[in-house]
Amino acid sequence: MAMPRALCWPWSASSGASGDSLGHSAMGRKDISDRADCSGDSRKANQRGAARLAAVQALYQMELAGTGLNEILAQFETYWLKDDVEGEQYRPAEAAFFRDIVGGVVREQTHLDPKIDAALTRGWPLKRIEMVLRAVLRAGAYELACRKDVPARVVTSEYVDVASAFVDQEETGMVNAVLDQLAHQLRAVEFDGG
Repeated sequence: MAMPRALCWPWSASSGASGDSLGHSAMGRKDISDRADCSGDSRKANQRGAARLAAVQALYQMELAGTGLNEILAQFETYWLKDDVEGEQYRPAEAAFFRDIVGGVVREQTHLDPKIDAALTRGWPLKRIEMVLRAVLRAGAYELACRKDVPARVVTSEYVDVASAFVDQEETGMVNAVLDQLAHQLRAVEFDGG
C-alpha cells in the first residue's frame, strides 16, 4: 500500500511535483516549498520535521486501518523514512524521533485526549475532528507534554506546518490555537515574563 508523501514539503530535496492553481501538489497536498530552509545548519531540524510529518501519517494510518504500533513502525522505517521513496528524493527523517512520537502518542493517548478535548471549542470534541487533525493534535500534545527538550513555540509552529500539508488555513488556525493553549498549560514557565 503506497503511502503518499508531501512532494513539496520543506525538507524535500525535489519539489518538482505538478500542482493546481490552489497550490495543491499532485498528491493532494499543499505546496509549501517556499518555506524550505535547506542550509546545513537546519539539517537536524529538517530531519525532525520529516519525522513529525511521518509520525502524523503513521498515526493517521493506524487509526484509519487499525494498524498496530509494531507493524506501523516497521513499515515506516522500511519504506518511508529514507531519502529515496518510490523514486523521489527526500531528506531522511530522524528515525528515533519518529519512533518516540508515534510510540509516545500511543502510550500517552488516554492522558492526551482529555487535554486536547478541553482545549477544543465547546461542542467540537476530539472525536468529531478529522482523523488527520486528530493525529496532528495528538502528536503536538505529546511533544508538549513529554519532550521538554523541544521549545513549546517550536512544537506549535512545526505542527501548524505539518497540518498545512493536509488542510486549509482555517484548520491550521485551529491547530495553532489548540496547541498554543496546551503549551501555556503544560509549559507555563516558557511563557512567564515574555
